[in-house]
Amino acid sequence: MSKLLEINNLSVTLPLPGGQLHAVRDVSITLNRGEALGIVGESGSGKSMSALALMRLLPQRALQTGKMLFDGTDLTGLSDAQYAQQFLGHRIAMIFQEPMTSLNPVYTIGRQLTEAAVQFGSYTPTAARARALALLDRVGIPDPKARMAQYPHQLSGGQRQRVMIAMALMLEPELLIADEPTTALDVTVQAQILDLLADLRREMGMAMILITHDLAVVAEQTDRVAVMYGGEMIEEGTAKSVMAAPAHPYTQALLTAIPRMDGPPRRLGAIPGTVPSLMTPPKGCVFAPRCGFVRPDCLEARPPQLGDADHQRRCVLSDADRPTSAPAAPIRTDHAEVSGGEAVIAARDITQVFTSRKGMFGPKHEIRAVDGVSLTLKRGETLALVGESGSGKSTLARIMLGLSLPTSGTVEMLGRPVADLAPLERAALVQPIFQDPYSSLNPRRTLAEIIARPLTLRGEDDPEACAAKTRDAMEMVRLPARMLHSYPSQISGGQRQRVAIARALVTRPQALVCDEPTSALDVSVQAQILNLLDELQTELGLSCLVITHDMAVVHQVADRVAVMLNGKLVEEGGCDSVLRNPSSDYTARLLAAAPQFRPDEMTAPPAQEATA
Repeated sequence: MSKLLEINNLSVTLPLPGGQLHAVRDVSITLNRGEALGIVGESGSGKSMSALALMRLLPQRALQTGKMLFDGTDLTGLSDAQYAQQFLGHRIAMIFQEPMTSLNPVYTIGRQLTEAAVQFGSYTPTAARARALALLDRVGIPDPKARMAQYPHQLSGGQRQRVMIAMALMLEPELLIADEPTTALDVTVQAQILDLLADLRREMGMAMILITHDLAVVAEQTDRVAVMYGGEMIEEGTAKSVMAAPAHPYTQALLTAIPRMDGPPRRLGAIPGTVPSLMTPPKGCVFAPRCGFVRPDCLEARPPQLGDADHQRRCVLSDADRPTSAPAAPIRTDHAEVSGGEAVIAARDITQVFTSRKGMFGPKHEIRAVDGVSLTLKRGETLALVGESGSGKSTLARIMLGLSLPTSGTVEMLGRPVADLAPLERAALVQPIFQDPYSSLNPRRTLAEIIARPLTLRGEDDPEACAAKTRDAMEMVRLPARMLHSYPSQISGGQRQRVAIARALVTRPQALVCDEPTSALDVSVQAQILNLLDELQTELGLSCLVITHDMAVVHQVADRVAVMLNGKLVEEGGCDSVLRNPSSDYTARLLAAAPQFRPDEMTAPPAQEATA
């Protein structure tokens, strides 16, 4: 295969009031035509910043050094206008992580899909519209013609992400950069999108850089894997080599944090500490402060790069010095379904009907978002609610939270009707964690103010006590104290989700309703959160209703599973019985579509110790 992209010694420095932030340091990437490279690492490791440097989307004051060659052309020598005219969109395209912030809220979906194609002269308006409709259909958007006339706020989170994918593919780019492209998608749609991207790679010879925290997706969909930490590329090689025989302690730690469906749920390997701020680059190994195998020479100088083209790492440890991490101890040998326990939240015969009409004068028609569903969350249990977008999961969750009134049916909290509870009384019993942290956090308040807000609303007026509880909540979700006075716009997507979880936990409620609580998190932070929820259940008898599309997370945390389709409950039962022997064909399809991490089935080449 011919070489398409070559990045040599890329460094990005961001001037901040407190000094220089060294976001990316000395990163080199080579990508061939038609090849897929997966870039993994925790939030703040420099993955997205490296992609933004390639797309010319860095902040205006950012300082960038290094060389970037695309198909033999030196991109660093081009002006912004030349880059936009020659490369942006039709040769290099990007799918961004947060579609709500990337789509224009005042333009229709159709206009945003076709505008660039018409402007660059690639398509006539009629041809551009036809291609947009075809792509919307291919990425799984129902009724594409009607969606073309809608605005971003009228689509669900998963649908907005699919629109972003279609937009990136409009001009058939040679290189597609996908930054968490399947985070908000159901497992069935995720499988469909990943299959679509794989098909397009084969048809068009398109190369892809996949930035993701889902290592199961990386193992299944990429040819090569690069692991970033603290702005550096610390391990890189073929997917089989890196995933089956990780050579760097950080990569090993990431792999132990992945929830798996083969075998009993285990206590996940959570990496202690957080990614450093990199205001001052370390003298030695950037991972040394969190490494379980650190020794004095790790702190003296930057480690050399060892290995060959198929597998290399930046680490001083030899294979003998770096024993393979032991398997994590099981949390429990089996899921225990809570029977006869007290019902914290009980929903009975819930029906929610919405009325809609096409156009101002079109006929009205009814949409049954929830249709006769009864569901009970018992004390001390985790109930997982799964199903595709539009199945009614989030609508049912809002009703169980008391945020919406159903068309018919009743909801009780600890035996009392929700309608009889004052808002503060209800909030003391149950707290939500929403799917999109960007839209659920006030952008004008600091993280300390956001997390302490529930305490303020319930009348706690002791500043010192509120501050202490805020710091405790931040520590529970592994947010460093230095972020207390930061704003949501200054932190990563995964960190914003941690803030939302800390805000929900600060009042120590009896139940949590979690709508995709870990979808935006790195595997290491996801492991911390899942372990934390298990610990809180043990310590406090906390009950959790978890809405998720990640079947491995369901296997890890759930005692019971409820499956919804088209507003109806199609299956409910103990976690093990539902996941191992589903009675519904729909549940079986969800399980078949879920990516699974099986390193034991991957064959890695023999390790190399030669200096690169």
